Amino acid sequence: MSYPPVPEVSEVAAHFSHAVREAKRGETPYRHWTLSDVFPLDLCTGILTLPIAPPVLGRTDGTRNTYNDQRCFITPSLRDKFPTCRVLADALQRPDVARLMAETCGIEAAGSYLRMEYIQDTDGAWLEPHRDIPEKLFSMVIYFCLGPDATEWGTDIYDADRKWVGRSPGTFNSAVIFVPGPATWHGFDPRPIVGVRRLMEINYVRPNWRDREQLSFPDRPIAPAA
Repeated sequence: MSYPPVPEVSEVAAHFSHAVREAKRGETPYRHWTLSDVFPLDLCTGILTLPIAPPVLGRTDGTRNTYNDQRCFITPSLRDKFPTCRVLADALQRPDVARLMAETCGIEAAGSYLRMEYIQDTDGAWLEPHRDIPEKLFSMVIYFCLGPDATEWGTDIYDADRKWVGRSPGTFNSAVIFVPGPATWHGFDPRPIVGVRRLMEINYVRPNWRDREQLSFPDRPIAPAA
């Protein structure tokens, strides 16, 4: 028997689409959507049990680019190796899901590419306040945090003056979506991480994305349903 069970692509797509349709939209300090129950539990279990060790970094400089060689993207090789990665990528590549994301976020998704990063932060990790680059058509962070402190491991939010204004909950299987813009400041202020802060960042990125090795389907652009 294989463990954990791997749900069908159609089940993952339907579950995720329902979460997007039921998302709560907020406007402060910038437009964003908060989701709950994002993926089927079996898919979450599959992600948590991936045999991928967290990178050993110690205290970082507040950026992820400084350790690009240790980051984990859902690439064609991971899709081929792990059924959970394959199903997740296939679900978010689907034309109906792409159309929903385009309509929800008000973006032109056609011709973009799916990019997914599995992140496992350990004690010492932090992110300085930053804005995502415009090559990301939308940014979504899904939290897979476990443990008594997990709800404190959400993303820190800042206003246009980079003043801290709040924190998204790090509740298990919840997510936040926003469209990168001039005021979309966010980060992760330094604080203790007892265990592993697991999350996934998912984007559709523009065709001119340079780091093709980060893409789930580098030869298959997004094609939303008509």
